[in-house]
Amino acid sequence: MSTTSTTVLRHASAFIDELLSNTDLRLRLLSSHTLPSKTTTKTLTIASQTLESAISTTTTTTTTTTSLRLAEKLLLSLRSQTPQSALLLSLIYALCHRPLDAALSLLDVFIANPNLSRSEIAPSVFENLFLHHLLPVVRWFTDRRSHLIPSSAAEDRDDGRSVSMELGAVLMSRMSGDQAAELRGLEREYEEALDENTRAYAMYLKEVLRGSDGEARSVSPPPLILNGTGDGGGNLEAGGDRRKMEFPVADRRYNPIWIEGEQSVEFLRNCSDSKNILSKWPTLIPQRVPPHLLTHQGSPAKTDSDLNSSSDTDPDSPRDNNSMNSFESEPEVKPNKTQVLEERQNSSANSNCSSNTLMEDSDHIIGSEKQTPPKDFICPITSQLFVDPVTLETGQTYERKAVQEWIDRGNSTCPITRHRLKSTQLPKTNYVLKRLIASWKEQNPCPVPVQSETPPPKPARPLSSLTSVISQASTDGTTGELREAISRLSMSEILSESEAAVLQIEHIWREASVESSEIVKALAKPAVVNGFVEMLFNSVEPRVLRATVFLLSELVFKDETVLQTLTRVDSDVACVVSLFKKGLVEASVLIYTLRPSWESLVMMDMVDALLMAIKTKGDDSYEMCVKPKTASVLLLAQVLNGEEDSNALNVAGALISERAVESVVGSLEAEPVEERLAAVTILLRCMEQDGRCRNTIADKAELAPVLESFMNACDGERFEIIRFLFELVKLNRQQFRINAPLWQAEPRKMSMYREEAIDVLISSLRNSESISSQIVAAETIMSLQGRFSSSGKPLARAFLLKRAGMGKRYRALMRAEQMGHAVKDSEENLEEEKATDAWERKTAYVLVSHEFGLIFEALAEGLKSRHAQLSSACLVSAAWLTHMLAVLPDTGLRGAARVCLLKRFVSIFKSARDDDDKALAMLALRSFMYDSEGLQDLALYMKDILKTLRELRKSSSLAHEMLKLLSEGHDSSVQELWNHKELAQVECSMHGEVLSITCYKNYIISGHSDGTMKVWSGKDSLLHLLQETQDHSKAVTSLEILQSGEKLYSGSLDRSLRVWSIGEEGISCIEVHDMKDQVHDLRVTNTISCFIPQGAGVKVFSWSGGSKLLNPKQNVKCLALVQGKLYCGCNDSSIQEIDLTTGTIGVIQMGSRKLLGKANPIHAMKVQEGLLYAAGGSLDGSAVKIWSTSTSSVVGSLPTTMEVRSMTISTELIYLGSKMGAIEIWSRDKLSRVGTLQTGTNAKVLCMAVDDDGELLVIGTSDGRIQAWGLT
Repeated sequence: MSTTSTTVLRHASAFIDELLSNTDLRLRLLSSHTLPSKTTTKTLTIASQTLESAISTTTTTTTTTTSLRLAEKLLLSLRSQTPQSALLLSLIYALCHRPLDAALSLLDVFIANPNLSRSEIAPSVFENLFLHHLLPVVRWFTDRRSHLIPSSAAEDRDDGRSVSMELGAVLMSRMSGDQAAELRGLEREYEEALDENTRAYAMYLKEVLRGSDGEARSVSPPPLILNGTGDGGGNLEAGGDRRKMEFPVADRRYNPIWIEGEQSVEFLRNCSDSKNILSKWPTLIPQRVPPHLLTHQGSPAKTDSDLNSSSDTDPDSPRDNNSMNSFESEPEVKPNKTQVLEERQNSSANSNCSSNTLMEDSDHIIGSEKQTPPKDFICPITSQLFVDPVTLETGQTYERKAVQEWIDRGNSTCPITRHRLKSTQLPKTNYVLKRLIASWKEQNPCPVPVQSETPPPKPARPLSSLTSVISQASTDGTTGELREAISRLSMSEILSESEAAVLQIEHIWREASVESSEIVKALAKPAVVNGFVEMLFNSVEPRVLRATVFLLSELVFKDETVLQTLTRVDSDVACVVSLFKKGLVEASVLIYTLRPSWESLVMMDMVDALLMAIKTKGDDSYEMCVKPKTASVLLLAQVLNGEEDSNALNVAGALISERAVESVVGSLEAEPVEERLAAVTILLRCMEQDGRCRNTIADKAELAPVLESFMNACDGERFEIIRFLFELVKLNRQQFRINAPLWQAEPRKMSMYREEAIDVLISSLRNSESISSQIVAAETIMSLQGRFSSSGKPLARAFLLKRAGMGKRYRALMRAEQMGHAVKDSEENLEEEKATDAWERKTAYVLVSHEFGLIFEALAEGLKSRHAQLSSACLVSAAWLTHMLAVLPDTGLRGAARVCLLKRFVSIFKSARDDDDKALAMLALRSFMYDSEGLQDLALYMKDILKTLRELRKSSSLAHEMLKLLSEGHDSSVQELWNHKELAQVECSMHGEVLSITCYKNYIISGHSDGTMKVWSGKDSLLHLLQETQDHSKAVTSLEILQSGEKLYSGSLDRSLRVWSIGEEGISCIEVHDMKDQVHDLRVTNTISCFIPQGAGVKVFSWSGGSKLLNPKQNVKCLALVQGKLYCGCNDSSIQEIDLTTGTIGVIQMGSRKLLGKANPIHAMKVQEGLLYAAGGSLDGSAVKIWSTSTSSVVGSLPTTMEVRSMTISTELIYLGSKMGAIEIWSRDKLSRVGTLQTGTNAKVLCMAVDDDGELLVIGTSDGRIQAWGLT
């Protein structure tokens, strides 16, 4: 049967994992052989040091990966490959998660030096991958050697065997000199043949690895190679020519046959009497590395018995292929569920190869046929499935009836090992094996009776018997008692005797020295463990059950092989779980030591039992390796860590409902650090599930031990502690001063904890390999601002928006979190806010001061993330800390923040789609404006900043403040702040003058002197004509839109007033009113309209139909209407104020006489924010005067010299249209001119309008043109 790439990878990975986990073995193999040159030695030393450094590093970093790659290049640069260089490459590839390259390099070890590889470096790989191919060579060697042994030796017999044990002592003495020389030559040829074939087969295995399993089957194994030919007598030809031989091997395996009356000559190599004589003979199986050096931390270590009962292809230590070697047989015989448990136990589970090894071994156990029983389920005597299996003291298992017949015939030895039995009384049934067979039968209901495919192998060396182990356990008088108790536990069929034996063993254990390792060895034997398990199944005595669980827990804690024995059968574990659920709390310790996966704990429905155990007060009289409560807390934390978030929260909810929180809080003070950390995990999940339990935790918790655990914890555990403390921070500071315990420690220690905590936060925030870790770190920093909803959700974003002047958004967010009561300025809220402000300043200072603003660098990196949740949390955190710099002492940290974050804030402020994000960036940018260096840096982005500030000024008071501040800070270049650019221009002279114009949303609407009205696009494709109508027969003098924006009103010289609806399709006339007079200037409200008629005065028209004339003695030129007050600008430059409610008239400005027969009228008026702007002549040096509507006094003026014909005002600017085609721009705040626009002609600017954002200016001229400018 061809070897597959999967098989090669499995065995290679197992060996490499074993080597990586065993430092002593690794260093011994890499340093025990001489190297060819100093250069090679130096190269291997450097590579070895790099490897050891990478292995000792707990987490993979970029530096570690780079170092390993450099070591790889260094090894590949060697002129000739050595076994050590190939082995180093294999280990390096394994650490880099390249299992295929690791396996290929491991095979290169066999190519470089086959002898050294199979004898010292990798004997297990040789046995598993090479031996079955080379067995014909061994057989050839055995046959050739038998021809050289003197014939007289074969005639001597002892007890029916072909060669007696005494034969080896005289074997060499009976050979002639030529025969001895020929034997030595044969040995050399044998070694050379093994080397050549090992090297050839290694190359073949490399070809198999490079192809898929399907391709591997098409590659034939290499033929066996011999360096000579021999005749039937075993003589070699003188030519020594090289030849290839194909040996007849069934299924490519060599299976030696053992018969009762005959024994192979190979048995001599296992006989102690012939050991010295035959020690020079070439060994088939290389000398194994001592077992204590091969201990793998991810799988149970082999015991001495395991080494004695090795693979069936091992002639040095053969065992019965068809017998179940009690619990000491190969560890592959496990149910799949148990394999999952052991895979989780594997501390080297990070390896991509080793994580699948246990699951792949199931193929090795069961075979390709489902109906073929595993070989360990077959009795070697009957060749049938076991019915009543018994395991003798030698470790061999037989059918009870068969072995009893063997003993009844007068035999007193083990049928397989030939070791003399101390007692011929058969032990109890091997129930573990029996249950395994029953489980297999359930999966294969109709098994076909099978004969053993492989006859029993040759006898192996005697196994250490149970009695011999006990005899060495102690010399203090308890040896006999222990031997007797173990015998009764293992042999007796009477339950009471076995129960008494358990109690006696417990007494011996407690009285014995803790260092009595021999007692552990005696009790760790599978037969004894099996007896303990039977007690769990059969006994009902609480004391016996507690003693059994105690002993098994201690044994598992001290000996890994007991773990293997207990987890081999699912029903054994299920029995322990059942006892735990029934109230045997000590069973939690045994379950914990078995190291089950969280999936197994959930599947076995352990949560409720764990909660009860946690609440139960333990019995301190039972001192165990781990306290039952500690084990229960650790197991529950394991479940919470493994479950998905929703399921974990359900478990936390059950814990809260069972009122077990206080019991878990007590574990925060436990002595074992692991229990404290587990309690932190559990309580954290509880607070995430129900924030109300924070009060209980804060009231009962002692946090000093938690902080002590912080120093020695790994990064992940530190992060969990920080999250736990962060959850407690969410408490109301007036009710619970949770931060008080944190500051009760010595100041030096407190500072140490604090610095370590911030380091962990920053490290997690920069851990780009784990986006979830980054998000949690950013949200933790954000939450340290200290404001939370009643459910514990951070309110940092809402409060920062409030500080950014976004009051509406703040109130909306607070209402969404059901925190409307917190918006009110009650005494309680003010006290809480005061306490929170103090916390905020203190926390912010600690964060920004750490390593001189190192946190700003980490937040800047987080802002670049494409993950929305991470970048959003980083934005809030960065905006908060940057904003706090304005209230904290300036120690140079503003500069550090500016270097790291300014560009990111500007980018977000300019391009963010969400106004909330823009507001947060604006709040942070405001902090940079407090110093001159910050203003200089902002000047580089001034245009982008000003544009966005203008967009936000209506919704944010801070935006208005910043605009004003920037204007004041840039007197020398104030014109650049309000720079305008002409965007579009259209010619409409065919319709006469443009008399009126207005902006509404995305529309620009114009009225012309021939009665035409046009609708233009106001955004994309600016001034693109959308609609044209000519419902008026004469000039459209006025266009007005109510603040509600529902309707458009047009006044015309045709004595009509039309009302229009505004929709997506354009405008549509819905009402027509006959005004009985020409409409020159129109102002409207919901109830009335006011306009200037053809004669004197002002007409007020009610929508209900009535009208009246006001101010009949004045020739009114322009109107302004606001809050029931009508302002009239007259032809004589006077200004009146008319109260429309009472009809009273007040004078704001007196009129003046005509100078030189020339009138000086008021051409335009606007009312904005309590100020009246009136534009007239400039004869007195001020064409525009500004009046207070409340006091009717002049508060300012615009000293322009041009004749103003039209005017419009935005939130920051005043636009004046002149008679000669120029437009002046003035600052509202500073009342200074900031720019001038030229229309390009001398035509009058008859009308002007700005859009809602104040970004777009549109004018109409007397020559029929419409022009648009935009702020840049």
